[in-house]
Amino acid sequence: MRNLIHQILLGAALLAVSATAADKKLVVIAGRPSHGPGEHEFRAGSLLLQKCLANAPGLVTVTYSNGWPQDAAALSDATAVVIYADGGGGHPVLKDDHKAVISNLVKQGVGIGFMHYTCEVPADKAGTEFKEWVGGHYEHQYSCNPMWEPDYTTFPKHPAANGVMPFKIRDEWYFNIRFRDDMSGITPILVAKPSDQVRDGSYVYPKGPYTHIQQNKGRDEIMMWVVENPGGSRGFGFTGGHYHKNWGEPNFRKVVLNALLWVTKVEVPAGGVDSLVSAEMLTQNLDPKNAPKPKK
Repeated sequence: MRNLIHQILLGAALLAVSATAADKKLVVIAGRPSHGPGEHEFRAGSLLLQKCLANAPGLVTVTYSNGWPQDAAALSDATAVVIYADGGGGHPVLKDDHKAVISNLVKQGVGIGFMHYTCEVPADKAGTEFKEWVGGHYEHQYSCNPMWEPDYTTFPKHPAANGVMPFKIRDEWYFNIRFRDDMSGITPILVAKPSDQVRDGSYVYPKGPYTHIQQNKGRDEIMMWVVENPGGSRGFGFTGGHYHKNWGEPNFRKVVLNALLWVTKVEVPAGGVDSLVSAEMLTQNLDPKNAPKPKK
């Protein structure tokens, strides 16, 4: 009898270990403090999204704050890596051997996602790689970054859009992204039509307006997309995320949570990822940059 109980307990333990080993691992890299209070709150936003995914079956989410993890092995067992940080010339993938690390992970089928500023990278530094990894990128003086309020009304039949309802919200939504020439493997997720006033500027930087942006008045633009690559890797780009308060909008949040599951190859619920975020939760983990105290 004692041996039987021992075998049962051992079997249960092995099952638990096996289940844990089978979990997909999502690594989120949150950038260092940037901009003013409530803007570019990479750490707070990443930890909030991690909390929203805490009960997702088959998923383990690990967030590294203040930039690229110091442990060289931190990404070795990742199923997907998502970066939410400052980009441009100071992009995390341009430092040390990080570009080679991400390239090798993508070749192994690891997913990759870039949120907000990390969608931008100098074309001559990693533009080719970004097209390979996630299908496209923000290109300086080709793309633009106005503060505006797109009206998202329709969504594709794709897991990243599961359960997402029409919404509109003001953010620094980049558009005129430099995509792969043939758009192969790319599915637009958030699409809206900028008004003529938005196209006429001014943009956040450089001020604009750009003639080539004005010439495309009336055209729909893509502010979020997903991609499936031939080697099995998945990727996405999400250009919003400037204002931390916007994570309080359920559909803004849901479309990103869905994408985080999808890029990690975890099944997205038919109704999308449900989550509740309170006003108090939005004040947690803010970077120390004279952030306003929560109202009592």
